[in-house]
Amino acid sequence: MDQGRLTKKERHALILSEVRRSASIRISKLARRIGVAGETIRRDLIELGDAGLINRTYGGATISLVTSEPVISERGLTLVEERARIGRGAASLVEKGQIVMIDGGSTTYEVARNLSQLKRDLTIITNSTGVASVAGANPTFRVLLCPGTYDSREGSVLGEDTVEFLRRYNADVAIIGASGISADGPSDMISGAAAVKRAMISRSLSTVLVVTHDKFGRSSLERICGLDDIADIVTDSEPKADLRTAAEQAGTELHVFAAG
Repeated sequence: MDQGRLTKKERHALILSEVRRSASIRISKLARRIGVAGETIRRDLIELGDAGLINRTYGGATISLVTSEPVISERGLTLVEERARIGRGAASLVEKGQIVMIDGGSTTYEVARNLSQLKRDLTIITNSTGVASVAGANPTFRVLLCPGTYDSREGSVLGEDTVEFLRRYNADVAIIGASGISADGPSDMISGAAAVKRAMISRSLSTVLVVTHDKFGRSSLERICGLDDIADIVTDSEPKADLRTAAEQAGTELHVFAAG
């Protein structure tokens, strides 16, 4: 199919569509599919890779998107020290008496665990059973657990009931995680989780994104929002220059809690 007259933007959209369908794909196949030279595709892949929308393999021959991640119980066993530092750092951004929305995830759980050790008189609104359990152990906290369809892999509830419940409330801050973070913004592999995060962002005055360094430059299935919707990013390691620059341009503050 000769699609050589496609604009660069249209080529990029078609490449991403092909990758999502195939998980990985060769430059030669993309060139035939789109009807342009392999060198054109190679340049497109470089640009998409630099934007964090794809992951290029050796030589740029194949590309792949982040398509899955371990269940939450497995994720919690990795990067333990890094998540702990992020949890302490993010908890320090929360002020006494605030209303805080916290979504499900292994890193957001660490934030809730650290918050639970403080006397802050907080109201916690969450879709995570783990977050609700650890926050509920603090007698000064009021905890509201969202209704919805339980996802055992994530230890959270998702769906329309969850989103509608969140829309009833106002919060000072939303604390969310993500499967990946690029210059295009945070993204998530699970559409239902992305919808919950967007609902929390829309009902909060400020949003804090908590991510470990392995999420840098990764893009998953669904974009959550742009970086300009994120007030603070709390992480454990300095991101690459392109991501830091994109965050600064968006007015997002980076808080790096590296190993001491």
